[in-house]
Amino acid sequence: MSASYDAAAVAALADQPISWQDKALPPSFWGRTVAEVLADKPRLSNLPTPLLTLSAPGLQHNVATLARWCAEHGVDLAPHGKTTMAPALWAAQLEAGSWAITLANAFQLGVARSYGVSRVMIANSVISPLQLRWIADELAADPDFEVMVWADSVRTVELLDAARAAHIGPDARRLDVLVEVGGAGGRTGVRDVETGVAVGNAIADSRTLRLAGVAGYEGAIARGADEAGLEHVRSYLRDLAAVHTSLQEQDRYDADVVPVVSAGGSAYFEQVAEVLAPLGKNGARVVLRSGAYIAHDDGYYRKVSPLGSVPRTDGERLIPAMHGWIRITSQPEPGLAIFDAGKRDLPFDEGMPEPQVLRPRTAGDSARPVDGMTVTKLNDQHGFLRFSPDGEPPLVIGDELRVGLSHPCTAFDKWGLIPVIDDPDADDPVVVDLVRTFF
Repeated sequence: MSASYDAAAVAALADQPISWQDKALPPSFWGRTVAEVLADKPRLSNLPTPLLTLSAPGLQHNVATLARWCAEHGVDLAPHGKTTMAPALWAAQLEAGSWAITLANAFQLGVARSYGVSRVMIANSVISPLQLRWIADELAADPDFEVMVWADSVRTVELLDAARAAHIGPDARRLDVLVEVGGAGGRTGVRDVETGVAVGNAIADSRTLRLAGVAGYEGAIARGADEAGLEHVRSYLRDLAAVHTSLQEQDRYDADVVPVVSAGGSAYFEQVAEVLAPLGKNGARVVLRSGAYIAHDDGYYRKVSPLGSVPRTDGERLIPAMHGWIRITSQPEPGLAIFDAGKRDLPFDEGMPEPQVLRPRTAGDSARPVDGMTVTKLNDQHGFLRFSPDGEPPLVIGDELRVGLSHPCTAFDKWGLIPVIDDPDADDPVVVDLVRTFF
């Protein structure tokens, strides 16, 4: 059963006023609500640069595509909400059948609770007593609220149990905890099956916790999509499955618990289904946590996603649904143009922006593809665009370009209110929505 959310709270985002704090939007929009602005059907040409936009058809396609893929492969989806931190987009994912929303910390959980998300997996350890007390109070106040956290050591289990025992009564709901399995060279997570089982036993034996399953993140231990990398992912997933199977064979799960076995970002979800989906036949709920898929990209995920430019699994390809828009502000030397976007506007950690389309210069012109240009560097608020110094420069000061982007997780966090357009390939797209983020 899919998690629920507060539809009225999400709808009320349209009643929020736009202000100078919303850098994507011009002063002519300030003081008006989102709904009022959208009623005028503004166009891309009404917005300043630099700018990040989302594609309405791209978002819809990607949400539907992965929901369908999960259903066909026998796994549930708890998309990682940290990618967008946008309740309106979480709502679309939940409406498409997502079992839960995944988040990374207690602050993000606070956003989810404000918008009524009923089931959340925190893909992390939460050991702050202040946060644990607040989570305990939320569980006590709302019997329909479900939250799961991770633990990768007996020490973590002891801290969880002690903080909760000092705050709650003997009849309080227990906190669901998953054993986190990691891998050599990764980040958190137990490094071997034996330790994972020990952590699971500690959870099961605690006073205030309930063993709810096993989880991990394969993306932290493998890069690329060559066969050696994919087999490394499979090996890791087999270890994760072994921890769950051992705990299940020892009857460490409560009789009323459907154990969750969870892995899967947006790069290796076909391996997760291959290795873990069979556990569903023995009573487990296998859950993917892909997040970046909703926007996909023109960089890292285009290359490594199972539904990217070179598909590794059946199903429709994902579509890049986010773009940057930049304006040339200087041509200080041959072969170099400077534009008005930098690290504070566009993602750069998984690859530089990719020049794609030159916007119409004058009325009657059409947008046209560009080539032979490369973004080589970003400063805080400037970007460097290189091209051949020979011949007539392909750009002039004032030209506006659409650029492809790499890595949604470091794109959304730079913008508090993101325009959604009807067609990123149109000469002057219509803004059909404004998505609020909370970072």
